[in-house]
Amino acid sequence: MDDLHGLERELRTAVRGGVDFSVTARALNTMDASNYRRVPLGVLTPRDGDDVAAALEICRRREVPVVGRGGGTSIAGQATGTGLVVDFTRHMNGIVALDAEARTAVVQPGLVLDRLQAAAAPHGLRFGPDPSTHSRCTLGGMIGNNSCGSHSVAWGTTADSVTALDVLTSDGAAHRLAQGWQGAPDGLRALLERELATVRTGFAPYAGLPRRISGYAVDALLPEHGTDLARFFCGTEGTLGLVTEATVRLVEAPPAKALAVLAYADESAAAEAAAGLLPYGPLTVEGMAADLVPAGSGLPKGGAWLFVETGGATAAEARAAAERIVRAADVVDALVVADPAGQRALWRIREDASGTATRMPDGSEAWPGWEDCAVPPAQLGSYLRDFRGLLGEHGLRGTPYGHFGDGCIHVRIDFDLLTEAGVARFRRFSEDLAGLVVAHGGSLSGEHGDGQARAEFLPKMYGTELVGLFERVKGVWDPADLLNPGTLVRPARVDENLRFAPLPRGPVDVVFGYPQDGGDFSAAVRRCVGVAKCRVEEGGSGSGVMCPSFRATGGDETHSTRGRARLLHEMLAGEVVTDGWRSEEVRDALDLCLSCKGCKSDCPVGVDMATYKAEFLHHHYAGRRRPAAHYAMGWLPRWLRVVAATRTAALVNALASVRPLASLGKRLGGVAPEREIPRVARRTFSAGWRGSAGGGGPRVALWPDTFTEHLSPEVGHAAVRVLEAAGVVPLPVPRARGRVCCGLTYVSTGQLDRARAVLERTLAVMEPVLDAGVPVVVLEPSCAAALRSDLPELLPDDPRAGLLASRVVTFAEALERLAPDWVPPRVDRPVVGQTHCHQHAVLGDAADRRLREQVGLVGDVSGGCCGLAGNFGFEEGHYEVSVACAEERLLPSVRAAGPGAVVLADGFSCRTQLSQLGDRPGRHIAEILSEALAAGGG
Repeated sequence: MDDLHGLERELRTAVRGGVDFSVTARALNTMDASNYRRVPLGVLTPRDGDDVAAALEICRRREVPVVGRGGGTSIAGQATGTGLVVDFTRHMNGIVALDAEARTAVVQPGLVLDRLQAAAAPHGLRFGPDPSTHSRCTLGGMIGNNSCGSHSVAWGTTADSVTALDVLTSDGAAHRLAQGWQGAPDGLRALLERELATVRTGFAPYAGLPRRISGYAVDALLPEHGTDLARFFCGTEGTLGLVTEATVRLVEAPPAKALAVLAYADESAAAEAAAGLLPYGPLTVEGMAADLVPAGSGLPKGGAWLFVETGGATAAEARAAAERIVRAADVVDALVVADPAGQRALWRIREDASGTATRMPDGSEAWPGWEDCAVPPAQLGSYLRDFRGLLGEHGLRGTPYGHFGDGCIHVRIDFDLLTEAGVARFRRFSEDLAGLVVAHGGSLSGEHGDGQARAEFLPKMYGTELVGLFERVKGVWDPADLLNPGTLVRPARVDENLRFAPLPRGPVDVVFGYPQDGGDFSAAVRRCVGVAKCRVEEGGSGSGVMCPSFRATGGDETHSTRGRARLLHEMLAGEVVTDGWRSEEVRDALDLCLSCKGCKSDCPVGVDMATYKAEFLHHHYAGRRRPAAHYAMGWLPRWLRVVAATRTAALVNALASVRPLASLGKRLGGVAPEREIPRVARRTFSAGWRGSAGGGGPRVALWPDTFTEHLSPEVGHAAVRVLEAAGVVPLPVPRARGRVCCGLTYVSTGQLDRARAVLERTLAVMEPVLDAGVPVVVLEPSCAAALRSDLPELLPDDPRAGLLASRVVTFAEALERLAPDWVPPRVDRPVVGQTHCHQHAVLGDAADRRLREQVGLVGDVSGGCCGLAGNFGFEEGHYEVSVACAEERLLPSVRAAGPGAVVLADGFSCRTQLSQLGDRPGRHIAEILSEALAAGGG
């Protein structure tokens, strides 16, 4: 467009919402969760329908395309566009009304589904459809795609749950769509009446197909179907109008549920069985194969499973229904789960499949494109066999899963979308698969819409005459073709606009090894496929961490894991973000990343934004002066060693207690003025401990991490007492005082050359320990995580790095493995606190949970991030976000605890955050056990 600035100025004048044509805004919206990428001109975040109408009028006059966007989780490319993106999630995201008696709700298009479910739940109601992205997908997006979800066998598609829609068309006109012709645009009724025969015959072959989502549902306008304009509009993918409000139907939620997990030999057997379970009235019939199930999942033995949920007025009734299905099914094995927590854990496996399926068992990449074809349920078994055969013919691999009860499968396929030959094979396979689906009486789309991914092949399904009618319908609603052009009607080719096309084909020079991505930084960035689990609005009380900064900033996409990955993608592409590693847009987006590593474990595809941030900062500041905080806190181990060597801890603490001097020091060091400077221990841990008295028990090396050594030596002494009581002999690292370091502070500030030098020196010092073959106990979770994860990635060619990483154990792991018969002292008190985010993401806390259970620390330790996160919460400009993260779970749980509760915080950052923001100190588990030993417990 020639007058881009003029468009931006006119929009700013006409609307009350946000107008953003910045590099960052455009980069964030180039992609959804599909294979496609289109660069928009700018982004509008409207406050109300008047804003949308004004923007549409301006864009119509200026011939600017418009695409509506919700959570951006669409898999067919329909949430991307080259004009103005209208993002409804920022402001138009509320529940206007909820009428429990009528079982209806009036909602705005940007409302996240889980928020509607939470509002309906106290009334015993729910919205029927529930895609696996229910925690971040929006009602507007669900209407646009006619989404379904796992409960569609009971409650149908979104179109079955919509009674009325308020819609604005590209000319700014308002339409109220319900049942009957009132509200239809001029010419639509006349067009349909001329084409009655075409509609009736064209849709007749799919009358019994529960998941027919492809094309326009023009048959919903037939008189025998009630001329249902609202139903017709569902699934039109934003090509006919933009929804500003929707009246939806709610259903009664069963008071109790049970989950029958049915095991079969393979996916074909599971598919053959699915349709036979429908007469029993299940709420779900979901299928998964073993390729997508992590080890230790707790599923019954088999090669594929059906997740069959049943409901009832009581738990006993729901369980009885599940057991009836088990008895009726011909299974290899089965499991019935009645407790809600157990069911949630199993459902998470299924819901994460859209992410886990993007990596094959050997680590190679897999992509959507033919994600949700649907066939009649009775045809599913034969279709899957033919589908597997077609994959083999094309030399491709994929693991089907999904809504077997409705004949709809999801699959990610290992397409090569980076080379010309690979893209050509992708196209050939797409053409062949479209023919196979149609041969089985199926729909090209069974849930996610056609978009660009499948719309090119609609003539195979409907014929050219009916597809021509779709085009004429589009012309009645949107004669200027401004709404989501290139989507569904007159679509772009399936192999155009691929998101990978602008990425560099050669290797990018990086420092980390990226072993899971073949050393390729581009492949690491490609891990983010847009499923947007990082955009969950509510942290809740679960164990997850990702993404604290997204929630703390009120849902700003820039500060989500996906948003940062998008900016890195565009940095590599070089079209929107043109400054490469020097990009200020990428730097600013990464600035509020806490490096908590929550995404490393919580993201279904293992995006590790903390590592990507460190890599970026390393290149961004190469040869340039860094922020003061990088020197003050990044070099913290060095400064603390100087203090210890000069024995000036008392002087440093005294100076820090003088307010003017502390303020000056914080300003010079880039430290937030609201922060207190932690006190340095007058005597280091190593100076106060010369080693164990000996004994015949197993030996361990006790790692003197910077925080334990210089800031909280009491934790180290407590650990020594507990280990010795358990019969474990802790030994100091030889010559380690001031010479070993995990490099964490250098990594988190992106000083990777210095981090590597520190780690190489550390490995040299640790050689006698490595030769001795003893475990290395690390008390500080962040340091243990750095040694297990960052060390081997920074020094991938040094075998000592992998060896040390494999030897690292946490305090709880050491007790469990080396003193399995030891009976620890009883504490028998309630516990609150938070699992360290790095422990959650890298180390795991299973041993810690078992230890707490052994000693009688009763209660759940919350997930999330304390918000201090090493240097992050101390840096100037981060204080408010740091506090917001602490206020999400940690501080409320501590405040709500009774006076006798133990506040558990193994990480120095967590203890510091508690001491500075709360009124109750946190303790390391070693301190708690040491005190119990001293009191004579056990």
